[in-house]
Amino acid sequence: MSSATKALKLLSYFSTARPEIGLTQLCRIAGRDKATTYRHLQALETAGFVEQNPLTKHYRLGPAVMQLAQIREATVPRKASAKSALAALADATGETAHVTVLSGTTLYGLCDCESPRHGTRAVIDISIFPLHATASGQCSVAFGDPSLLEAAVANLEGFTASTPTTHSDLAALIETARETGFACANQSYESEIQGIAAPIFDHTGHLAGAVAVASVASRHTAELEHTIKSELITAAREITRNWGGKIPTQIEAVWAKSDTTPNALDSTQ
Repeated sequence: MSSATKALKLLSYFSTARPEIGLTQLCRIAGRDKATTYRHLQALETAGFVEQNPLTKHYRLGPAVMQLAQIREATVPRKASAKSALAALADATGETAHVTVLSGTTLYGLCDCESPRHGTRAVIDISIFPLHATASGQCSVAFGDPSLLEAAVANLEGFTASTPTTHSDLAALIETARETGFACANQSYESEIQGIAAPIFDHTGHLAGAVAVASVASRHTAELEHTIKSELITAAREITRNWGGKIPTQIEAVWAKSDTTPNALDSTQ
């Protein structure tokens, strides 16, 4: 890994749940020594990618990140073209819907929509989704480039008692996702949260990310799962179409074999 890559990798550790990080904590998270981490932070600070809070001395994302994010959304407006489908998905299921986008072997959160139907609901408070532990991550591994499985296996961190922490456990989940067209993560990243995800594709014909529903496990019934899967197909088709892509024939065939396929929306429209 080049020095530039290592420096930029530090940006991925910031999130809405962890907006500021101290030098010592960042060293621990990144698994690097203090001198190297500080040098990389100095380079990022000079370029405006991070800034130091004058009160806490902790680091946070800088204005250059916001500028790049605005340029990205203006030139590749994926968030805007996914919001309508997400709102419909959250409304139909009564649960939290969200979209992730893949960049290399990293899966980033793009946007989410919470349903107001229940007082207790899943809250998406992470910016990077573990490939092995989340439904969106497993979906990406199942339908994306083979290198994603290697990346997932390289970091099988256990988050709950249900997290797949062996190659064989993860492989079994990936195979099931390919057979059904959906990835399901039952409390494997966060206790009491169950996720189901479907793949989305862009104009390149390759996997672009995933659309998913995160529900509270205690109210996740067979009926709700049926509804979620049916609505996910609709959302995946709509977002894929908005991004200039098309759901691959083999995935449509798998969905067609299930009793969750919506009849109202054809993927070729």
